[in-house]
Amino acid sequence: MIDTSVYSARLDPRGHRLASDYRQVLDGRTTIISFITVAEMRFGAHIAGWGVRRLHRLDHELDRAKVVWPSHNLVDHYVELRSWCVKNGHGLGHKDHEADRWVAATAIRLGVPLVAHDAIFSGTKVLRIISRLS
Repeated sequence: MIDTSVYSARLDPRGHRLASDYRQVLDGRTTIISFITVAEMRFGAHIAGWGVRRLHRLDHELDRAKVVWPSHNLVDHYVELRSWCVKNGHGLGHKDHEADRWVAATAIRLGVPLVAHDAIFSGTKVLRIISRLS
């Protein structure tokens, strides 16, 4: 499972270093992303005014990924994670981490590690993280 920042780095020239930092971890593995990553990336492209060529590349990359869409089971994992975070004062419980919670809940639901370059995921219940953060 790949967090949005790591996944999107491959499509952004400014993200080249981040993309190369995680290439070894991701090469040869199935690309799994959350529905919220699709929404975040399409929103970002829309706000940035991407042209047709870049939008086609984005759609091509998104089509190649396995996208996990919402289900009752995923919602249950999200609710459990958010409740735990709020009760334990974890930053992932804050309102501005809505998308991060969905990504984390998806990894938990699938029982796979989350490849992420964001410290907000550290110290959460059940979530296994693969990160190159120092």
